[in-house]
Amino acid sequence: MDQDITSKLLHQESEEKQALTSLLERYLSAQEQLFVQKTHMGTTQGYLGSVSLEWLASRVSFALELALFSHKYDPETNNIIRDAETVEELKQRPLDWSRQAHLAQYLTVLDNHKFPPILVVISCDWVNDPTASQWDRNGRAKVSVDKFVALDQKETLGLLNIGESYSIFALDGQHRLMGIQGLIELLRTGKLNIYNKSRKASGKVINLDDLIKEYNLDPDLLQSLPHEKIGIEIIPAVIKGETYEEARRRVRSVFVHVNRMAISLSKGQLVLLNEDDGFAILARRLAITHPLLKDRHEKDWKPRINWDSATISNKSTVLITLQGLQDMVEGYLSYKFSHWRNQDKKNLIALRPDEQEIEEGLSYLSQLFDNLAMLPSYRQLEQGVTTDELRQFSHEKREGEGNLLFRPVGQVALAQALGFLVFRKQINLEKIAKKLIYFDEIGGFSYINTSQSLWYGILYDPMKKRIQVSGKKLASRLLIYLLGGVDDELEKAEIRRALAEARTIKDAATNEEKTIDFQGNFVNPKSVGLPDILKNI
Repeated sequence: MDQDITSKLLHQESEEKQALTSLLERYLSAQEQLFVQKTHMGTTQGYLGSVSLEWLASRVSFALELALFSHKYDPETNNIIRDAETVEELKQRPLDWSRQAHLAQYLTVLDNHKFPPILVVISCDWVNDPTASQWDRNGRAKVSVDKFVALDQKETLGLLNIGESYSIFALDGQHRLMGIQGLIELLRTGKLNIYNKSRKASGKVINLDDLIKEYNLDPDLLQSLPHEKIGIEIIPAVIKGETYEEARRRVRSVFVHVNRMAISLSKGQLVLLNEDDGFAILARRLAITHPLLKDRHEKDWKPRINWDSATISNKSTVLITLQGLQDMVEGYLSYKFSHWRNQDKKNLIALRPDEQEIEEGLSYLSQLFDNLAMLPSYRQLEQGVTTDELRQFSHEKREGEGNLLFRPVGQVALAQALGFLVFRKQINLEKIAKKLIYFDEIGGFSYINTSQSLWYGILYDPMKKRIQVSGKKLASRLLIYLLGGVDDELEKAEIRRALAEARTIKDAATNEEKTIDFQGNFVNPKSVGLPDILKNI
């Protein structure tokens, strides 16, 4: 008896599921309706569903094409025209079209690609027509823009009309929309223009055939990408009972708030989260494993890594930023793993290296930092000297050593030079390290704000009395020269000329250019020579 009842219940449940499936299939087969669930936050009501990438690219426009922005809209760039009114009223960052190619490639190349849902507003022609019958004599809407048919008693699940008579605009996720549109264009035409930030073509293109060849992609699978689904949340442009101005204010408020709440990640945070960039992955692993960098559970221990900021303040006691460490890693290993950066491959993005290469790269880096840790300047840290004492210049309030090895630009220049010497010139790292130790012992990295320093005028600006990042390339070339990596006499002459030029300043009183030698005297530029190459020890 119990079995018969159970059997009947299961049969009934099966029939109900079939009926529901048939009903939904009938409604959802029509392109004009979308199965959604109601959402509600504050006074904002919306509908959550999913659509294909192809549908999104063809049906959804950018927020700035909405009527409430139309008088300030530039169709050439899909951006708001910047003036006093829009800057104060919208506070919205313009669309950055230089991102489209990268986002489109991300969707094309990476198997585990994923975009968060996009927030859109749905509107009708009558919204912008004050004489339309949908407005009453007081200018209030008689009906809402959205047409929702509930399928449950609580009216939370149902079908939303999204037919061609409706206009849909992205409020949040405009760059995602841009990337999806780029993907569809790439698949449809076989190529995609690369733009600058303001949507001016750079003259370069990404070809689908190049992507297929470079990343060994399946052409048939690529053609299925437009049918992938993405989440979408829809809010109505006008709700029943609203005036046009009230509706406009509500939509504009949502638009501004979702963009204002979307705080950009710091450079350090981007390195922390990046799982595709081999140099970022190695920077993180090195930061938590190498004795020179990793945290210790000691009472007076001061962390060596700034995980967030890209800069180091004067009073900071960290040794390096995570962003700076990534730059060091890339500067050193780019000569060994040049394929990790596809700079010369028609603007193609780089993919995550395999684990074997990552382990190999970590081994090279561990050897590098083992040798750097032996430098007298870094050994002072084990004696209780803080990095700010070594970093600050001698002319600052708290007189410091002005040591190049505690400045991010110096650290990166050194890593780039060593990478060239080790992997391009095939010079033994231990031999190089002995030379560096000697150079450090005689003060080669210290007091860079004095004319006696090789780095005066290169990485230190004597006029502005601050670090000069623009001299990083020359600093790296000088280190390569000092460590015996320059054989060509013409190249040596070029480095000497660049060194003299860097030490040439304009006299404020006479407006004449004067070159400073290593004794602090004004001399003829040709009198400034190169220091001796460091000998093997």
